[in-house]
Amino acid sequence: MRFRTPLTAAALAAGILCNGASLAQTVAQTVAQATAPAGAKTAEVNVFIGTGGDGHTFPGATRPFGMVQVSPDTQVRHFKQSYPWAAGYRYDDNSILGFSHTHFSGAGHSDLGDILLMPTSDELKLDPGYPERPFSGYRSRFSHQQEKAEPGYYAVKLLDNDVDVELTASERVGLHRYRFKPGSDAKVILDLRQSIYDYASKNLWSRLRLRGKDTITGMRETRGWAPGRQLYFAVQFSRPFAEHQLINREEGVEYRGFASPGKNPREKVLVEGKALEATFDFGKPADNTILVKVAISPVSEDNALANLAEMPGWDFDAERRNAHDAWEKALSAVEIEAPQPMKRMVYTSLYHALLAPTLFMDRDGQYRGPDNQVHRADGFRFHSTFSLWDTYRALHPLLTLIQPEQQNVDFVRSLIESQKESPYGILPVWQFAGLETWCMIGYHAVPVIADAYMKGLKFNADEALRAMTASAEYGPYGGLQHYMKLGYVPIDLEPEAASKTVEYAFDDWTIARMAEKMGRKDVADRYFKRAQNWRNVFDPKTGFVRAKKSNGEFRTPFNPVQSNFGSDYTEGSAWQYSWYMPHDNAGLVKMLGGDAGLINKIDQVFDAKVDENVYAHMEDISGLIGHYAHGNEPSHHVGYLYNFAGAPWKTQQRLKQIVDSQYKDAPDGLAGNDDLGQTSAWLAFTSMGFYPVAPGSNEYVLGRPFVERATLNLPNGKRFTVRAENLSDANGYVGAVTLNGKPLAKSFIRHEEIMAGGELVFRMQATPNKDWGKERGARPYTQTAY
Repeated sequence: MRFRTPLTAAALAAGILCNGASLAQTVAQTVAQATAPAGAKTAEVNVFIGTGGDGHTFPGATRPFGMVQVSPDTQVRHFKQSYPWAAGYRYDDNSILGFSHTHFSGAGHSDLGDILLMPTSDELKLDPGYPERPFSGYRSRFSHQQEKAEPGYYAVKLLDNDVDVELTASERVGLHRYRFKPGSDAKVILDLRQSIYDYASKNLWSRLRLRGKDTITGMRETRGWAPGRQLYFAVQFSRPFAEHQLINREEGVEYRGFASPGKNPREKVLVEGKALEATFDFGKPADNTILVKVAISPVSEDNALANLAEMPGWDFDAERRNAHDAWEKALSAVEIEAPQPMKRMVYTSLYHALLAPTLFMDRDGQYRGPDNQVHRADGFRFHSTFSLWDTYRALHPLLTLIQPEQQNVDFVRSLIESQKESPYGILPVWQFAGLETWCMIGYHAVPVIADAYMKGLKFNADEALRAMTASAEYGPYGGLQHYMKLGYVPIDLEPEAASKTVEYAFDDWTIARMAEKMGRKDVADRYFKRAQNWRNVFDPKTGFVRAKKSNGEFRTPFNPVQSNFGSDYTEGSAWQYSWYMPHDNAGLVKMLGGDAGLINKIDQVFDAKVDENVYAHMEDISGLIGHYAHGNEPSHHVGYLYNFAGAPWKTQQRLKQIVDSQYKDAPDGLAGNDDLGQTSAWLAFTSMGFYPVAPGSNEYVLGRPFVERATLNLPNGKRFTVRAENLSDANGYVGAVTLNGKPLAKSFIRHEEIMAGGELVFRMQATPNKDWGKERGARPYTQTAY
């Protein structure tokens, strides 16, 4: 199978996946016919989906879970203004700063943008200049009509610099191909000063070192989101450069030490400092072409040089095909049949879901861990970039179905080894480049591991359970000492206490589930009890989760709409957090007075008339439907809660409302940032008709499908197909469900039923079936009984 049409940068910035005959062929799309190269088929529909509009997803070249993500950066600003450029590229911009090699996909915070290269045929300029002033620096204008991309490939014409740029990648190596105007000089600028989410003293140290006439190595240590992050690199050109300059542009340095050999930048072979640049002049190549390989390493320059061997030779087109084939294989885990807009949206979601966690290990197995020391992986490949507060909900459960070997061997082992290497002895919270950022709350590596174990993935369970309980019992973290003593996190001693209490309770339940399956009754009993701590902060009088003080009183005054950093809730209000006990929704039903109480309360969430200014100060509270905020993760399971009150028809109704308003076939096709694939994983699951409300339960709550057919090509060689009969905009309700030809009365499906292969059929109709799924025996798992 082959990708049929190229994808524009808007698209891949948006994560765009597009037209093709089937499956992973639905991967790339042009903005207009003029974008397609000679011989390519014109895209049938010239639109696409993703987050390119908000600047939180990069459009460049990478492999599934690749360590290198080589991509254009359009602006670098001081971190206080750079939220819209969290991935470096923003679709609204009209100039490119350069091409760097590390990026996040849809993160709400940012860093990276390492090793910026920029080709030019003009006079050398050492500063990027200003977007509003063409030719003021080395940046160049570009047009979306002369820009294209597909998974593993990106291309653009730099209009001011008069260079055609193409990018592709292996796992650890980015490959550039620059085509210069015939007869012009070929020059390349390397700027180590630039960084996403920048500020004046972010670069702690850097180094550039010549290794002959075609190679340069170096490193950079930064103090950003991950303090003390070290990255090493090797840059190799396809031909020797005629001239070079190594420049340290530090200003106001009180002490520089003694001068190294070389009277000027052209004579230098090594420079160190905090503001380094290099320039390379290749004269006028006969074929007007320069290729550049950039390998990165978390360990050393020598390891970066060794990583170059991952990409032997200089056959750009062959490497592009290799990247294509890697994506083809990964995306072929799911086959989708649907109208093109929905098909693109679902494959876009799957593409996003395969970008992180990212490889962070050299070819020899060495990596840098949370202690910032070098370790060696044995029997697994170390990965980092774990946005766990977001991704434990749906991304990792999705990967257990479509990438179980990676999820099991690499991701789970990486989490467990990180716990061993952590100075605090706990599992990662929000980790990238092997380092802890302490971003967000909870110990959500725990449900990732527990869910994998409950689904039968094999690893050292005793070792994993020790890591999980060590994290759950580390008192200095996030008020856990108070939580263990009082049964809740007190707001007068710890911020965001209400959110922490309910999230800890869910994590505790997953520990209990895994311990129970292992036969560790002592651990299971202790954590099943802790899992009920959510009740200690639920106020039956108001019907909301509330922050409680250490004296046992709820904090007053209480405003369920209030949301601020450091307040009672994490990136949310009581309207978003009061339904977060996904392991015990029967308990929530009772707290709200029965089925009708839950249904009424969730209706209020969606139907409320909310002034958007109420949440305008919280960047991540976006995609509002009433108080439901699809742009932020605490809301993601809420549409499915009606099933727990015996009203699946209302879940079906709300899912239609969410999908129609929160996803679209356009560059700004997501309501908020993707949070490393979580928002996309939500759509991938929902489109197939089921969702993991409580990872660790081994159940998926049934919603309604949005595609005509979805087939999972399971790792055990079996196929599980979801089919929607009579699906149309008018037929938005489920009339009946069958599993392998037999009526399915329950409103959930078990993991083992999917893994056994077979067919799940939804018969769609225009009116709701209010009897299906109503009986309590048909409802999904909860810890306590109805």
